[in-house]
Amino acid sequence: MALRAKKLTPMTEAEVNEKVAPGMRIAAAWSWRILVVAAVIALVGLVVALLRDVAVPVFVAILLAALLVPLKNWLIRHRWPKGLAVAVCEVGLLIVIAGLVTVVVIFVRRGFPELQDQTIVKYEELVAWLSGDPFNLSAADIDAYVQQGLDALNASSSTLLSGAVSVGTSLLHVVAGALIALFTTLFILLDGAGMFRWIARLFPVRARAAVVGAAEAGWITLKAFVQVQLLVAFIDAVGIGLGAFILGLFYGGFPLVIPIAIAVFLASFIPVVGAVATGVFAVFVALVFLGPVPALIMLGIVILVQQLEGHVLQPLIIGNAIKVHPVAVVLAVATGGFIGGIPGALFAVPLVAVLNVMIGYIARGEWRTNPHPSVSDVLPSTRGPVARAD
Repeated sequence: MALRAKKLTPMTEAEVNEKVAPGMRIAAAWSWRILVVAAVIALVGLVVALLRDVAVPVFVAILLAALLVPLKNWLIRHRWPKGLAVAVCEVGLLIVIAGLVTVVVIFVRRGFPELQDQTIVKYEELVAWLSGDPFNLSAADIDAYVQQGLDALNASSSTLLSGAVSVGTSLLHVVAGALIALFTTLFILLDGAGMFRWIARLFPVRARAAVVGAAEAGWITLKAFVQVQLLVAFIDAVGIGLGAFILGLFYGGFPLVIPIAIAVFLASFIPVVGAVATGVFAVFVALVFLGPVPALIMLGIVILVQQLEGHVLQPLIIGNAIKVHPVAVVLAVATGGFIGGIPGALFAVPLVAVLNVMIGYIARGEWRTNPHPSVSDVLPSTRGPVARAD
């Protein structure tokens, strides 16, 4: 007797879900969502990498605008014309940058020859000390160890340096990037709100409230972050520069204490990496000109200033809303430096801080009841009158 073929009927979605373990369904649901998010991040990263000569100046302009917008608004509130307020902010920025560069160039030209001569003298003294008891190293051994150290230093810094080289491979790239940054900053100061409204209209109508609220919360966070970093960088520069002055680095024909303070100020905008690099430079200068004991004192001053910054100043000034865990800061800087070099290390922490606030604002659904967050909403530690996002 012939067997009759059994008719197969397609299973419904409910029947399929019943036959799949709950853990597998949850894992699958999370997996495709994670893949979509990773694809979007990869696409954005690819676009930024391809347009890095434009993207990096634009990011710099956003940071500068976050610093200058409060000053512009303060001038306008004190009855300054908007155009004049914007001009004062833009021209003042150029004057400050030109002044810092001029001071560094002048003092480096005066002090670099002596620094070079003293470095050679100290190296010869170190070689003589290592050649005697108890080390008894030969000149070939010392050269081999020095070369190994230089190779390790080059290997560890190649990623950061490659980012800097890729952004400004020529003077033309540097000038073009600076002009893009200045013009973008100018137009953000003139009509940043109008530019943002145009961007918001690109999103669906139902999503605009969440997008606008999250963007305002992120802008408040970015302004607070830049202002705090400016203050912290100034305190770092004053602390380390004052320590170098007290140790006597300003005297004896060595005028590089001011460039050291300026280098500390500028490098402090790159968390972790900048502070360590400038601290090492300050200790090295003290070692070359003053000897081991002053160098140890300089090291203690650098550590004291950095500990004061990390454990006292930042928690008191920034507040809990935009604080990022130290582990997250280190990982963000390392990842940003690995992917984008020096620009990546510079933008990593503000990007993480802004995304943290924006994603939290949307995830909590605050845009439904509070579509325009204020400073006190984003920064709970803020005291004083409630202010709206600029």
